[in-house]
Amino acid sequence: MALKVAVIGAGPAGYPAALAAARLGAEVTVFEKDLLGGVCLNSGCIPSKSLLDAAHRFDAVRDIARFCEDGAETQAQALLGRLSWSKIQARQLAVTRKLTGGIGVLFKQAKINVVPAAAAFKDAHTLTARTAEGTKEFSFDYIIIAAGSTAFVPPPFDKIRDKIYDNSNIFQISRLPKRLAIIGGGVIGCEFAALMSSLNVEVSVVEMQPRLLPAMEESLSRLLAQKLQKKGVHLLTGKQAADVRLDGDRKIISLSDGTELEADDILVAIGRSCDLTDLHPENAGLAWNRKGLQGVNPQTMQVKDHIYAAGDVTGFSLLAHAATRQGEVAAHNICGQPQTYNNDLIPSAVYTSPELASVGLTRTQAQQRGLDVKVQKAFMLANGRALTQDAAEGFVEIISAKDSGKLLGVCLAAPNASEIISLFTVALEAGFTVQQLRNVVFPHPTVSEAVADALAR
Repeated sequence: MALKVAVIGAGPAGYPAALAAARLGAEVTVFEKDLLGGVCLNSGCIPSKSLLDAAHRFDAVRDIARFCEDGAETQAQALLGRLSWSKIQARQLAVTRKLTGGIGVLFKQAKINVVPAAAAFKDAHTLTARTAEGTKEFSFDYIIIAAGSTAFVPPPFDKIRDKIYDNSNIFQISRLPKRLAIIGGGVIGCEFAALMSSLNVEVSVVEMQPRLLPAMEESLSRLLAQKLQKKGVHLLTGKQAADVRLDGDRKIISLSDGTELEADDILVAIGRSCDLTDLHPENAGLAWNRKGLQGVNPQTMQVKDHIYAAGDVTGFSLLAHAATRQGEVAAHNICGQPQTYNNDLIPSAVYTSPELASVGLTRTQAQQRGLDVKVQKAFMLANGRALTQDAAEGFVEIISAKDSGKLLGVCLAAPNASEIISLFTVALEAGFTVQQLRNVVFPHPTVSEAVADALAR
């Protein structure tokens, strides 16, 4: 008899978990109160990449005049002046709807039952849901919690939450503001600073830490800060928002250093928070806080007995591809095909220009663990393909164990860094040494040749 498996949430953790469990022979039911695909597909990863692509195209328009006859600058500016935010938004909505519909097709093909409602625990094996036909009860052998997270809006911005944007509803902005204040210099804040400045918005970024991207290697942060400043972005690092007030259509932010920042719109992008109140996990004997469920096994994704978790609710990572891997691991372990999750092997990327990416340990993290490391670095200034693209600002930095040569981690800033980083993810998974990587032949001319340059140092 097939195992009955419930998946709570159909985001980047839930829907892959459901599909994996169905492929392995389970009878799967998915509970989703909102749209299939979750935050990533509908108000996160995919919409932002569509908007960033549009922004990059307008950057190309600005640049193209230098390859044209005199007077082309005026024509380029005229084209930029005809920018249509509504058409840019229409494209990202079309992409999102196509992908959302694709998940529905996959569920139908896999014979997965979808309950379009929020689930709540009645007990450890029973879920309830308010459907169009009334409240129903469902019993399962196993349950995967993939309920996701919500945008975190702390004081002082919580008091005007309906007047500002967060890292989910920013995609619903109806028109481009003249001035945008971004609170938070993490990945989302930096990506929006890049794309909005490319669309002629005056952008200011407030970050309480001394630098942008505080979770990434400092050299990446420093390079991106320089690029954003060249684009005209105002960086206010080492400062906090002490208060905010409204003055007509204006928003005025009082900063911790006594200065004020005025903007037409505010984007609060300082993280996400788990709120499992309506799920009632306590009825299944589970504890949770703002960071997620407590007691999740970091390798198997098991919370207790027959209950597993995946995605933001685990507290391990807020990345969509990490969520997907966690969901697949949970499904396989439930269905008797053991797999493990390793958070150290989850790559991260920032889709600015240049793109930034990393996987494994940074130099700082390796040193904090007491490891004796070797650092090999090559700059894009010596890379032929990067020079032909006028994209020579960047580098590849490879971290390895000094004694064994075992690869420990990589960070890079380069065109298509988000694609190149997968090479290192595979190498880390396979336990490669730098010598084994040296044996790899890279096509010429490519940006990835910078990897070989770094390894030769």
